[in-house]
Amino acid sequence: MEFQLDNTDGNARACTIKTAHSTIQTPVFMPVGTLGSIKALDSFDMIEHLKTDIILANTYHLYLRPGDETIKHFGGLHGFANYPNSFLTDSGGFQAFSLSKMTKQDENGITFKSHIDGSLHYFTPEKVIDIQNNLNSDIMMVLDDLIALPAEEERIKLSIERTTNWARKSIEYHKAQQSKGIGIHQNLFAIVQGGIDKAFRKLSATQLTEFDFDGFAIGGLSVGEANADMYETVEFTVPFLPKDKPRYLMGVGTPEDLIENIERGIDMFDCVMPTRNARNGTLFTSFGKINIKGAKHKLSDESIDPECSCHTCKNYSRGYLNHLFRAHELTYFRLASLHNLHYYLTLMRETRVAILENKFQEFKKEFYNKRNK
Repeated sequence: MEFQLDNTDGNARACTIKTAHSTIQTPVFMPVGTLGSIKALDSFDMIEHLKTDIILANTYHLYLRPGDETIKHFGGLHGFANYPNSFLTDSGGFQAFSLSKMTKQDENGITFKSHIDGSLHYFTPEKVIDIQNNLNSDIMMVLDDLIALPAEEERIKLSIERTTNWARKSIEYHKAQQSKGIGIHQNLFAIVQGGIDKAFRKLSATQLTEFDFDGFAIGGLSVGEANADMYETVEFTVPFLPKDKPRYLMGVGTPEDLIENIERGIDMFDCVMPTRNARNGTLFTSFGKINIKGAKHKLSDESIDPECSCHTCKNYSRGYLNHLFRAHELTYFRLASLHNLHYYLTLMRETRVAILENKFQEFKKEFYNKRNK
């Protein structure tokens, strides 16, 4: 992977990341395709309509269904999903958190009880690399120990110990596999944990940056803490991360969250919010959110957002989308998801331009001014 810092404006960064499959310009939002598919969309939508350079898929879910060996048979995720650009794959650490009633951690890994058939599976740092080697993702995440907040100090301390130990095992195994010709074009990111405790965040970041990872993520946020605490934690943690490698904030978030954390030095984001909210009737616009199922939209011939150039806004009215949603028509999911993702991706592209022109603060001010009208 090649990394280039194109410009900084305060702490906000515009970077270029080159993987074996695409060139990614940051700040970047990665649409979430947990099962190798962005819900309601296909690869044509991602390439032609949204022009995405990278999407996210999930190691745990793809391991269970259809199985990583099956995906390997098709040449990895790129061949399987017919998506030629980059994939980032999460490791399963978040699923241990979100499916906590069906998982159990120990010092060597995580035991999962499948949410599909109840079968038991054991993820170690090495096994997670093996799975992601079969998926052939461009960026692989290490197995980490994610916990909900608030948490007891001893549990946070244990989380850091496990996360650092598993990260060390992951990178050692990854390098060993590369020496055998396996995963030579794949990159590995570590994940900083520590809750919202500054001492623990510093400890985790300091330990992980001793290893030669290709990039670093901040995990364990947007899991129950206040937004102000998230922003403060990111702002504190970023200076401990290398300037010459990508910085990824996992599972975040709203458009406001993206802008605030770009200002604090984050390059990469992912979140299910744009597609999940679209399916539930909430659409993002340059002036805030609208609920398309509201009766006031029934006779509206306006587009969702007059400033938006997405396929949906260019071709369909709020009245039509209101009808599709109320009629439970499947077409609604595609049109709404296209719009919300277009909004997120356009926001990131416009933010990048502002950073390159040293106008980020003006851009941020205008971003909020539109929402307050």
